[in-house]
Amino acid sequence: MSVADRRSVLAGAAVVAFDRVGRGWLTSGRTRNAVAVPDLDGTLVSDPGSLAAAADDFGHTVHRRPVAVLRPGSVGDVVAMVRFANRYGIQVAMRGQGHATFGQAQVAGGVVIDSGTLATIHHIGRHSAVVDAGVRWHELATAAAAHGRTPPVFTDYIELSVGGTLSGAGIGGTTQRYGFQVDTALELEVVTGTGELRRCSARHDAALFEAVLGGLGQFAIVVRATVALVPAPASARGYQLFYRDLGDYLHDQRLLLATRRFSSLEGQVARRADDSGWEFFVDAASYDPRPGEAPPAGLRFDPARTVVTDYDYLDWVDRLAPTVAFLKQIGAWDLPHPWLDVFLPASRTRAVVESVLADLTLADTGQGPVLLYPFATAPLRRPFVQVPREPVAFLFSLLRTAVPPAPEVVERMLAGNRAVYDLAVAAGGKRYPIGSVHLSQADWRAHYGPDWPAFAKAKQRYDPRRVLTPGHGIFS
Repeated sequence: MSVADRRSVLAGAAVVAFDRVGRGWLTSGRTRNAVAVPDLDGTLVSDPGSLAAAADDFGHTVHRRPVAVLRPGSVGDVVAMVRFANRYGIQVAMRGQGHATFGQAQVAGGVVIDSGTLATIHHIGRHSAVVDAGVRWHELATAAAAHGRTPPVFTDYIELSVGGTLSGAGIGGTTQRYGFQVDTALELEVVTGTGELRRCSARHDAALFEAVLGGLGQFAIVVRATVALVPAPASARGYQLFYRDLGDYLHDQRLLLATRRFSSLEGQVARRADDSGWEFFVDAASYDPRPGEAPPAGLRFDPARTVVTDYDYLDWVDRLAPTVAFLKQIGAWDLPHPWLDVFLPASRTRAVVESVLADLTLADTGQGPVLLYPFATAPLRRPFVQVPREPVAFLFSLLRTAVPPAPEVVERMLAGNRAVYDLAVAAGGKRYPIGSVHLSQADWRAHYGPDWPAFAKAKQRYDPRRVLTPGHGIFS
C-alpha cells in the first residue's frame, strides 16, 4: 500500500509528506527533501477550512495559521506526530474546544492536534473517572450523574475539554472547598515533548505529574486523565445577594468563604439599572438545601433585591447554557473576546477594583460580565499555577466583547487589559493565563517568580527542543 493510500482524504488534500527544507507539507508528489509522515490511525489534513478553524479561537483576535491539523484516531497518533515533530523541529499544540482567547493553542506553521477525536469516557467509578483529553466536562457530568457521582469542580462554562482545563487550572464556585480542577486530577497519561508516552500520578513519576497540571502545555500533552468524583447532589438552591457598596460586598464574600455557608460561591460586578455606578452581587448555591432554608443572617446585602432560584443539580452546573444559546443566536459568540483574568491578593483587592471601576464603562466591556469572587489558596497544590501569596485571593475577570468588532476597539481593550494587569501585578496579583494580554518573556519570568528556574528546568527536561505549545510565548 502506498503512502497516499494509507492516509484518509479530506477535501481531496491528505498530507503525505513533510518538506524538511521548504518547511511545508505535501499533499501530492515527492521531492528529494520530503520525508513521509508516520502511519496514522486518524487523519492529517491541510485543507483551507481545517487550517482556518485551527487558526482561530473564542477570542477571535489572534490568528496563527498552522500547516496541518491532526485528527488522531488513537493515542498512538499523538505519540507518532510529536516524535515526528520533535525530530524535524516542527511545533505542535493540542486544541480542545478552542475556548482560549489569545491564540494559546495556535501554532504558526506547525501542527495543531484536535483532541475532539479522543473523547471516550473509559470508566466511571465510585471515586474517580477515566476519560480521554477531548471529553467535555458537560459529558463527564452527565455520565457521572447517572452513577450518583460528580466531578467536584466545574468552570462556569462546562463545554470545555478535560485536557484543556487540566493544562490551565480550572476555577469555579467550589474551588473554595476543592481547589482548582487541576487539584482534583489523580493520574494522567501524557505525551512529552520528545514523544514519550508516560503515565504519572502523585505516587509515580510525580515530578512530571505536578509539572503538567497547570503547566500550560509546555511539558507534555494530556491524552487521558483520571479525575476525582464525589457524591452528586440532587438539587441546588441558587442565591443572588445584591450590594451597592464594594466594601460591604468584599466583607461578606470573605465571611461566606470562611464559614463555608454555601456549597458554591461566586460573584459579579454589574452596572446599576439607573447607570449611576456599579453594584455587586454574590452568586452562590446551597446543594441539597434544607426545607425553608433562607439566606444567612447578619450580612450586609439588600434583602429586598434577593433572588432565590431552585435547580436540579445538573441544571445548576450548566446554568450558562441558555445564555450561551442566546449569544450564539444573535451572533455575539462570534465577536472578538479580549478577556482578562487576574488573581488578586485579598488585602489589595478593594484598592485595585476601585481603581479599575472608577474609569470602566459598559463600552469598555462590551457589556460582558465582570467576575469578582474569593477563594482560599491553601487547597491549591500545583506548583506552576501561580496565585497571590496570601490565604485568600479574589478572581477578577473582565470578560470583554468587542462591540463593534473593529480592530481599534480590540486594540483599545487589549491596552486596557495590559493596564489592569500591571496594576494587579504591582499589588501582588497574578495572571490567570487564559485571557488576552501581551506578555514578554521578562513578564513570564516575573509571573513565575521564584518558580521560574524550576519551570525552565522542566521545559528542558521534558521538551528540550521546545516544540510544544508555543502560543503562550513563554519561550522564544
